[in-house]
Amino acid sequence: MKELVEVIAKALVDDPNQVAVTETVKDDEIILELTVAPSDMGKVIGKQGRIAKAIRSVIKAAASKEDKKVTVEIQ
Repeated sequence: MKELVEVIAKALVDDPNQVAVTETVKDDEIILELTVAPSDMGKVIGKQGRIAKAIRSVIKAAASKEDKKVTVEIQ
């Protein structure tokens, strides 16, 4: 999951070296925190949050195949 978020984010931003994904496990949930450069934040979130929603949908679909609950947070 972590690698998938990283690949998607790096494809969207101007500065892929600033992309970082940290994985935290709480109870039965995996939390992925995506950090990008401040100038690339708009590209990752998109208009009205559409790109962020799309990223979360892709990750949820991949997580459901493995019977896991994954949350993506963008910072």
